[in-house]
Amino acid sequence: MSLAKIIWVDDEMESLQSQKLFLENKGYEVQTFSNGFDAIEFVKENIVDVVLLDETMPGISGLETLAKMKEINQHLPIVMITKNETETLMDEAIGSQIADYLLKPVNPNQVLLSLKKIIDNKRLVAEKTTTNYQQQFRELFMALNDNPDYNEWMEIYKKLVYWELEIEKSNSPEMQDVFNTQKQEANTEFFKFISKNYAKWLHPKTVDAPIMSHNLFQFKVLPHIEKGIPTFFILIDNLRYDQWKAIQPIFAENFRILEEETFYSILPTATQYSRNAIFSGLLPIEIEKHFPIEWKNDDEEGGKNLFEEKFFREQIKRLKKNDLKVSYTKVLHHHDGQQLQNNIHNLLNNDLNIIVYNFVDMLSHARTEMEVLKELAGDEKSYRSVTKSWFEHSALHQALKKISDKKIRVIVSTDHGTVRVKTPYKVIGDKQTTANLRYKHGRNLQYEAKDVLAFKDPRDAGLPVPTVNSSFIFAKGDGYLCYPNNYNHFANYYKNTFQHGGISLEEMIVPIIKMISK
Repeated sequence: MSLAKIIWVDDEMESLQSQKLFLENKGYEVQTFSNGFDAIEFVKENIVDVVLLDETMPGISGLETLAKMKEINQHLPIVMITKNETETLMDEAIGSQIADYLLKPVNPNQVLLSLKKIIDNKRLVAEKTTTNYQQQFRELFMALNDNPDYNEWMEIYKKLVYWELEIEKSNSPEMQDVFNTQKQEANTEFFKFISKNYAKWLHPKTVDAPIMSHNLFQFKVLPHIEKGIPTFFILIDNLRYDQWKAIQPIFAENFRILEEETFYSILPTATQYSRNAIFSGLLPIEIEKHFPIEWKNDDEEGGKNLFEEKFFREQIKRLKKNDLKVSYTKVLHHHDGQQLQNNIHNLLNNDLNIIVYNFVDMLSHARTEMEVLKELAGDEKSYRSVTKSWFEHSALHQALKKISDKKIRVIVSTDHGTVRVKTPYKVIGDKQTTANLRYKHGRNLQYEAKDVLAFKDPRDAGLPVPTVNSSFIFAKGDGYLCYPNNYNHFANYYKNTFQHGGISLEEMIVPIIKMISK
């Protein structure tokens, strides 16, 4: 391992020679300066791992040197060494982002500990993560090959997300590659599992089935509503479980998280199917039957999610919950968010407030269309980071903060997740075939059977039959469906974009989180 390079800046450096020797014996390379000006010049020209900086020096003070060094390299760790314990000085130094501070006279071991903490922390975290993951890798591998049921699949996916976030912290490309391969294997097995079981789950009288979009409210939301404690059901469109983990700490500042569960989104994992199923409490084929005017198939004109509130009011009638006082708010634009913020206190008079927040969906769709967003959310890590940054500054977060001192219950969920697509599959269809990349329906579809799950009769998947003889196909893993005409253009244009509608752990196993105000 290459030596860490330390510079030590102190006008009484000669009295610190023994300390310098001590650090050199511990394997650090130490360069000394007796004033801030020379040290600043050195930092401009050279790579430095840590700066040890005396606070009181003639000429240019430690704080001024600190400010100049941070201008050159904002991420340079600087340890302030001071005789002066005054609070204002410390506030100023900490405000300037020091990595640590030590009081004079300094003890060599104290300096060593501080350096270890700063330099070795990343390495130690990476080594520990690698060892732990190596142990778990085998367990996960065994679990995948042990014919997991739907509950075990939810656990496997949670574990994969846990390791994805741990490995991200350790910053090791080799580990990342091993993990990506394992996640890919998991998705291959999951596709087989869904292909075998999905149609059976839609007839739960004959088989044990997971909670899915169409019975989410009945089993996971309505039983938790109590008179006198307003419940906020917040559906953040297109929120994967790993994105939930990215925003969880922000929620945890104001709310106590009681349960972190997952459920299965129905197919297609697309808003007009899964979200309408959540609010109606029905499968799409039943929605079409009960609401023939409101239901729209992919190829029909008009908005596909315009009647969620109507569907929901019918669902609570059917479940004999008519006495609930319910509000429904949909946030599609910045302006709606501002209105929610201004109006949030009025919602405290209801038993149940549904808030549908469309941000993440806008991000993933825009991400395909706009080059800027391709830059912003180019992989899972940046997708999580953008989600976190959005939520932190969102009107939703501000609105919830306003009422977090009241006795309320918050349930955060989503309609489906999204997957980064990498493998183009060729599909041939007639003019009526839909344009979606992760699923298609149409007549006379031609495709490679191994690439998709096909339902020749859409009713087997709980779906309406848009036109006579039309079938549905769903892409597996990280596949996306492209037509032969202009194939290379589409294959390149959509590669590495986030899409939804198909079958993957990321799209189908999605969060439902229960919390109360602290």
